[in-house]
Amino acid sequence: MSRAIHVFRSPDRFVAGTIGQPGDRTFYLQAVHETRIVSVMLEKQQVQILADRIGALLDEIHRRFGTPIPPETDQVDDLSPLVMPVDAEFRVGTMGLGWDAESEAVVVELLAITEGEFDESVVLDDTEEGPDAVRVFLSTEAAREFAARSSAVISAGRQPCPMCGEPLDPDGHLCVRTNGYRRGAELSKSLDFIDPEVFNSLAAQGDPGLLETSEEDDQTDDSPDDPSAEDGPGSGPRA
Repeated sequence: MSRAIHVFRSPDRFVAGTIGQPGDRTFYLQAVHETRIVSVMLEKQQVQILADRIGALLDEIHRRFGTPIPPETDQVDDLSPLVMPVDAEFRVGTMGLGWDAESEAVVVELLAITEGEFDESVVLDDTEEGPDAVRVFLSTEAAREFAARSSAVISAGRQPCPMCGEPLDPDGHLCVRTNGYRRGAELSKSLDFIDPEVFNSLAAQGDPGLLETSEEDDQTDDSPDDPSAEDGPGSGPRA
């Protein structure tokens, strides 16, 4: 059976959201255009990585090409919950991130988790073979908004630091009241989400097209031995 690729070229909404109580939340990304709604399930860590890397990509595009980019902000205009009922198309295994120079849009692709390995060249491609996918084109403003809301959604499930009031992390905390020193913090290997070749290819192209990268879904948000861990885990037209 041919893969299903759900494409949103001008979504009314693309947001992260959760279902459940803090400590037992399930994370989703949801794309909406008029009456068409597509939702996918993923890990909290994947949401944070995607938000961080979107910000990094926007900053790099501005630095290299002078493309106007809205400033980073903590303000979130869309605080509405997910559209109910949430019926996930699939659970996300691989994520792709690109820049469409022609439309000046950030392209986010979410691919279904699969058993075994697959050819990663299918990311941001319309080939008939490969996992089902959701592909969303975001303006630079919408991309910033997505990142800001994602961070707010993630923070909503964490207890505040008693010293500075910022959300606490299970692996440590950069507290401004203690000069920002984090003890015992380690970078997750999942921070390799954006391959350095993405930015290398940007530099090599005078007129860049779509840029690709992916990350396998092999991280989880919780550890049963960590009492501070908090959260667990429609077809449309082809491009």
